Amino acid sequence: MGEEKQNVVLDRSYAFALRVVKLYKFLTGEQKEFVLAKQLLRSGTSIGANVEEAIAASSKADFVHKLNIAAKEARETSYWLRLLKDSQYVPEKAFDSIHEDCMQLRKVISKILITMKSNP
Repeated sequence: MGEEKQNVVLDRSYAFALRVVKLYKFLTGEQKEFVLAKQLLRSGTSIGANVEEAIAASSKADFVHKLNIAAKEARETSYWLRLLKDSQYVPEKAFDSIHEDCMQLRKVISKILITMKSNP
């Protein structure tokens, strides 16, 4: 993966993790919701951690494996966000913004994985 793409996915996943941490603070502080918030925090911050690990991978197979985990964590994060919105813990406007970021991150990761798998 090129350095420019690495920087894009690193920056986006880190920025997304920061948004998740801030949402977690809101959920636990103002909404007093702890169980779903913890699930969101775990999966939402794990995306970037796995992207970091992928970039430091020792082989192409290891890179693809770690990035696949990041993709799965992004899917899971989308699930928790939808559940929090539908259970009325997260206002729709806030949901729309953070969920769109999550979906964009999923798309970037998916494109990288498709490229890596098509270039043996």
